[in-house]
Amino acid sequence: MPKIDISKVAEILKKNQLDPATLRRVIEELNLAVQPDPGDEDKPPAQKKQHVLLVSDPEGRLPKTDFVGWVLQIPESESPATTQDRLLRGAYDYNMTRKGRLYPAKTIGEALENVPAKFFKEADLWVKTKTPVLVLRTDNEIPKE
Repeated sequence: MPKIDISKVAEILKKNQLDPATLRRVIEELNLAVQPDPGDEDKPPAQKKQHVLLVSDPEGRLPKTDFVGWVLQIPESESPATTQDRLLRGAYDYNMTRKGRLYPAKTIGEALENVPAKFFKEADLWVKTKTPVLVLRTDNEIPKE
């Protein structure tokens, strides 16, 4: 929508011989309409968020140290065991392109961070976090006290 200066609108209205009282009311309403909303300035900036994976480990099988991972999505009807094959297929397809030959993805981390989403989408894989996120362990129990 094109923007027009209120003074130009006032000139056009004067040329069309609008009575002065109506002209003044219209100009005042236009001036009020273009004023910024005072409620918008009081909003605090949006809080930045991060992803964290929480893994249930009631039997203590996972290592005690922290490790990282990525959040990925695959079709619901597919087996999660195919996820790594999908990721490798997308990385291979990228490495066969001209840009991929210049800057190949050599590790899983490089592939997830640098390979464009279209290569993974062709393999029915969607990367939700390009950077690795911290994986936390839990014993899956809520303490009573």
